[in-house]
Amino acid sequence: MAELTEREKMLRGELFVSFTPDLIAARNRCKYAYTRYNNAGEVPRRRLVELWKDVIEDKTPLPPRLDDPVADDELFKDEPWIEPPVKADYGFNVIIGKNVFINSNCVMIDSLPITIGSRTLFGPNVSLFAGTHPVDPAVRNGMEGPEMGAPITIGEDCWIGGNVTILPGVTIGKGSTVGAGSVVTKDVPPFHVVAGNPARIIRKIETTMKE
Repeated sequence: MAELTEREKMLRGELFVSFTPDLIAARNRCKYAYTRYNNAGEVPRRRLVELWKDVIEDKTPLPPRLDDPVADDELFKDEPWIEPPVKADYGFNVIIGKNVFINSNCVMIDSLPITIGSRTLFGPNVSLFAGTHPVDPAVRNGMEGPEMGAPITIGEDCWIGGNVTILPGVTIGKGSTVGAGSVVTKDVPPFHVVAGNPARIIRKIETTMKE
């Protein structure tokens, strides 16, 4: 049986070495793609969607262009809206649902999948860290040592306040709110408000929305 590549180890959530030619190239590809997105300037919505799809390596073709610019923009009303600048490590591990708004300065360390449910809103300066390092410095060993990670899952209809940090392995349940400045280290149940460092449950949200 062939030995796993470092990329395969990464995607399996195992210890992996990130400073290998393949993964360096993957991060460079993403960096060039998000730099183009961040520097796009005043372009039609179609172009922004196209540039974002390059970041996340989404090969789904865009719908045929319409002559009316307003009508053409309307074709992309359900696509996520990501305010630049945005950064990601790999891009291909970022999965975003419909009608998602991500404010500026979002950082996504997507060593493993980062999934964001539909209609979720982000404030500015949100950091999503699905990658991490061993605590033992002898194992960590600078750039020569291994890394690891765990997926981050944010449910539908969530509100993530500004300056929030979400750590590896965290799941935030549907309809929940994370207060500004929080550091989320543990799972958040659906329809709850959490806040603080580390984030703690403040209250349950009373809503007519069904889980």
